[in-house]
Amino acid sequence: MKHKYIYLVFTKTGTWLSKLIYTFSHIKYTHSSISFDSSFTEMYSFGRTNPDNPLSGGFVTENLFEGVFKKFSRCECLIYRIRVTEEQYSSLQQQIENFLREKEKYRYNFLGLFGVLLNKPMKRKYRYFCSQFISEILINSNVFKSQKAPELISVKELLAIENKEMIYKGFVYDFYTLGYPFCKTSLISAI
Repeated sequence: MKHKYIYLVFTKTGTWLSKLIYTFSHIKYTHSSISFDSSFTEMYSFGRTNPDNPLSGGFVTENLFEGVFKKFSRCECLIYRIRVTEEQYSSLQQQIENFLREKEKYRYNFLGLFGVLLNKPMKRKYRYFCSQFISEILINSNVFKSQKAPELISVKELLAIENKEMIYKGFVYDFYTLGYPFCKTSLISAI
């Protein structure tokens, strides 16, 4: 059986929403993204659609070295690599393609964040917050199992995913400038 890798990227940006989530949850890394390659120049999540406008949220394609991550220079990150089967990988890619096709329909689920705090799932059509989105696609692809509904899954639960390998912990800026063997080529070509 052949395997592939996906990457889960957890960040602490320092935005007002990140600080607010931390205040109530005490979870250091408040944002999660998924990537299919180690360049981290194409990650998927729900977050700011405009780095300068905290209220413009929806489905986003992120670059770890641009946008919000570049705007907040002291952004910290934790990156995990997870081995998946080809079937799981294809399922994840298909789900992302479906989100990309209908990108304009999706908005950020601000109310859903309160649902997590109150332990009351707030599922809203075409609305997600980052860990809800990541957990839903991982559950749908049999990569992650949880007794909780995706609308109640926080970054803390995603950090408990099995079969992960930590590949980086620290500041995004250091990751970008120092490079690492698994992604050095990708980083050099991105400069």
